[in-house]
Amino acid sequence: MTRRTTVSVKPLRLAAGATALLLVGALAGCAGGDGRETIRFTFSKREAIAFMNDLVAEYNASQDDVRVEIDTSGVDVVSASFVRGNPPDIMLANYNFEVARFVQRCALTDLSETDAAASVREDLQPLMDQYGSCEGRTSALPYSVMAASVIYNQEIFDQQGLDVPQTWDELIAVCEQLQAAGITPFYGTFKDDWTVGQGWYDYAIGGSVDIIDFFDEMNAEGTEVGADSAVSFQKDFAEPLDRMTELASTYVNEDAASRGYGDGNLAFSKGEAAMYLQGPWAFSEIAKTAPDLQLGTFPLPMTDDASDLAVRVNMDLAAMIPEGSRHQDAARDFLEFLYEPENIEAYNESQLGFTPTTDAPTPSDPRIAGMTEYYDSGQIYQGPSVLVPKTLPVFNYAQAIVLGADAQSTLRTMDADWARIAFRAPVVKSEESGE
Repeated sequence: MTRRTTVSVKPLRLAAGATALLLVGALAGCAGGDGRETIRFTFSKREAIAFMNDLVAEYNASQDDVRVEIDTSGVDVVSASFVRGNPPDIMLANYNFEVARFVQRCALTDLSETDAAASVREDLQPLMDQYGSCEGRTSALPYSVMAASVIYNQEIFDQQGLDVPQTWDELIAVCEQLQAAGITPFYGTFKDDWTVGQGWYDYAIGGSVDIIDFFDEMNAEGTEVGADSAVSFQKDFAEPLDRMTELASTYVNEDAASRGYGDGNLAFSKGEAAMYLQGPWAFSEIAKTAPDLQLGTFPLPMTDDASDLAVRVNMDLAAMIPEGSRHQDAARDFLEFLYEPENIEAYNESQLGFTPTTDAPTPSDPRIAGMTEYYDSGQIYQGPSVLVPKTLPVFNYAQAIVLGADAQSTLRTMDADWARIAFRAPVVKSEESGE
């Protein structure tokens, strides 16, 4: 392959007709019309397709050996392509249990020797491993980390002379002062279960429980999880969920049970509450009504020790190259291009994400500045709502609790669900032992 020369062109805006490249199917394994080796690149983040189209166009223009074609048809189509023996050549996908099963089955190549892997922060690997691993391989590399915490209205805080709380007692004092001033502390959107799960439930638990240790021990307990096991939902999640319930029953808008995500964005943009438990994806929606509203972020304090503060993260995108790709070298060349600092950093800046590389600069957007010190110091956790199989309906359970269901009874049900799922789970073979 000829050495790629760096091009200084700005990202190209593709014509509308280029969307025909999104579904490339059988053409992916063929040489392009210009004689170049064609690789299929699947990309799952729909709101960033324009950016990635531009980046692919820049790569294609930078050398004459490889042509990358984008496929945005989604994880279901990707899964089917593995079954048919025609997987994509390289993937950038949201890292979750659906995608990680390719890792668990050792269906992805080892990327440990790539320059891209060498550039990634080592402290992120335990978060990747929470979804499973293939022994002896680095099967997936984080590309974009999305951090989420409390969004707050800085104008209201300034008007009330409030400091960002760092302990549970300080948080309650802030809520009490806001209520005394006739201001709703939190805007609740309990009609949409996912807003409860990824926000209230995740922040409450992640702010007081070591999520990595908890799920490691839960996996070890397996079918024995219950009232008498060393760890369980009913033992370890009871106190944080009691505090979550206190906040959700005392310091929210009266109509929280009937308000959804869209309602929350609009109400918060109008100053109808001081705090909002949402991720940075809500900023663009809020800005549609109040583009100049001064917003900030901070981790939800759930203990009286400020050193427990941490922000929720998810691996918004991870890079993977399937074993079944017939274009390994070409796929790796494009992988290295994706991880070039100017490319990975520009992508994350555009999406309000954190770049997972060791030398990445601090994000420039002031709205997420309140999470930077925690991300930089590794005070982060993955949401417990996404670390359980889909057959355990944690969003429904979390919603039921904030709407008044008995938390202990619900947590006992979650323990029973976990034990039942563990009983049915297949044993995953390791790459080396085959056992």
